[in-house]
Amino acid sequence: MSKILIPTTFNIDLEFESAAFHIRMFAWILDFVLQVFYILLSFYLFYYFLPYTNMSESGSGYDLWSVQLIMMLPVFLYHLFCEIFWNGQSIGKKLMGLRVVNDNGGKASVGQYILRWLLRSSDLSIPVIIIALLFANIEVLKALWITALMFIADIILIAAGHRGKRLGDLAAGTMVIRTKTMSSLDDTIFMEVAEDYVPVYPQVMQLSDRDINTIKGILDNSRRSGNIQMLENTSARVKKVLVIDDEIPAGDFLDTLLKDYNYLSTKNS
Repeated sequence: MSKILIPTTFNIDLEFESAAFHIRMFAWILDFVLQVFYILLSFYLFYYFLPYTNMSESGSGYDLWSVQLIMMLPVFLYHLFCEIFWNGQSIGKKLMGLRVVNDNGGKASVGQYILRWLLRSSDLSIPVIIIALLFANIEVLKALWITALMFIADIILIAAGHRGKRLGDLAAGTMVIRTKTMSSLDDTIFMEVAEDYVPVYPQVMQLSDRDINTIKGILDNSRRSGNIQMLENTSARVKKVLVIDDEIPAGDFLDTLLKDYNYLSTKNS
């Protein structure tokens, strides 16, 4: 499994595990099966409760098409809404342990989710293909050659690229990673600190919120992976930046910094 290294402001690289092609494909298949199931079920229920003859007698073919289009909206918007409201995961991605993040390893913005969705050929073409097959409309299938080329390009980019980025990811500045080794810059840094806590390193307030999030991400990732050297390197770098001369163990030092930051930022707010 290939690794993705993201540099931070402390000259320490955050380590992520890239999503392998076959795992992403399985996630896509799971989502695809779910979408097809929804389409078949919704159309079955629609024609069961409102047969086509009734629709054609009461209105025009345009009425039927507009209703079908509305029924298809959840499929068109499936990945977009899932990623926005489920923190970069669809049902398939969640089951396969994948997540969409930005190129810094943090949570992608709504704009990034929208951009990668607009360039997601399968989201736009598959529902149309299914409808065309259901109604034997070959002309619609002929009009989808552009999205077919995009889909082929996506497969090639994911399979060949180091970070497995498809067209939408390249444009939006996002990537798909394995969640089990994720160390996000947006992980919460909140820690409960006693009211009578006495800060040890008040100079921690010289660091930015991004710096503190980076420290938290490195600390969590190092403990999960057992990478003690990463803790040592981070601790040495932070001590140099804050001009701290202390022999406290690296993990304890970084933990203390986080406590100090939580206490001081709360008192100063």
